[in-house]
Amino acid sequence: MSLSLKQQKRDRRHRRVRAKVIGSAARPRLCIYKSNTRLTAQIINDEAGNTLAAVSSADEKGKTPRERAEQAATTLAKRAKDAGIKAVVFDRGGFQYVGTVKAFADAARAAGLEF
Repeated sequence: MSLSLKQQKRDRRHRRVRAKVIGSAARPRLCIYKSNTRLTAQIINDEAGNTLAAVSSADEKGKTPRERAEQAATTLAKRAKDAGIKAVVFDRGGFQYVGTVKAFADAARAAGLEF
């Protein structure tokens, strides 16, 4: 099974980002994945290899994907605070920092996550 050129480029960007971004117990990694219909995000401690909090925009109410992503970011920030997490490192997953990815990141910052 061969990947399309678009998928190959994203994979290349993702590997480049992951070479530099590593989550720890002090600053876990906020990892996102964006499909055509939804955006999912997890806060991961790479040292222990476990997920500390997760959210999907499919569970949120909103008219546009951007609105659902912003609400998902607010929900994730609340769950992170409940787990005692204030600061994270942002892993955009090889996706360009525009549109729903940027809206998610801005909403997470506004909700209190530091990155």
